[in-house]
Amino acid sequence: MTPFRLFLSLLLIISSVAVAQARTVWVDDKVYLPVRTGAGSQFRIIENAVSGTRMEVLETGDGYTRVRTSKGNEGWVASQYLSNQPIAEDRLQQATRDLETARAELAQAREQLNAVTSERDELESAESNLSSRSRQLQTELERIKNIAADSINLERRNRELLEDNQKLRNDLEVLTAENERLEAGKESDFMLLGAGLVFAGVLLALLVPMLKPTRKTDNWA
Repeated sequence: MTPFRLFLSLLLIISSVAVAQARTVWVDDKVYLPVRTGAGSQFRIIENAVSGTRMEVLETGDGYTRVRTSKGNEGWVASQYLSNQPIAEDRLQQATRDLETARAELAQAREQLNAVTSERDELESAESNLSSRSRQLQTELERIKNIAADSINLERRNRELLEDNQKLRNDLEVLTAENERLEAGKESDFMLLGAGLVFAGVLLALLVPMLKPTRKTDNWA
């Protein structure tokens, strides 16, 4: 093997090893922003603010901004590292929280929908039962009306019978009085007849002796 070929083989082997050892990496977004006592890198650092830290702007200068941190420290930071909106990680976390909240609300809405659907089914069942009960009550009402009508007819018939009975009682009283009068008249007639018979008997008793022939006295004796 010639030296050139040997060199080429070694180069290929080294390249293969380098490719085999290659990997993908990302830049860490955890950036620490120094808060200094003055507007410049020569001033002392009083706090290292991590990326995403909320700050209150107190004063704006040339390339630096005077701020108050969440810890209450006041100092200067480089304006180029400040943003008017939260960092992407915070926005992603907020979006994730919003998504979780939306999912929870969706699950709650589904539960409420299921509850409303179940309640609707119960109401429909109750309505069906009420309709059936209403029909039964309507039938019962018709029966009661018929009974009431029969009762009214019976009451009217009863009144008519009572009136007829009262009329019969009145007629009976009249007939009884007439019968008593006739009975009294018969007794009077019987008494008169009896008196007449007695008088006739007495009269006959008086007349019969007078009608007998008198026996003549026998003078020849």
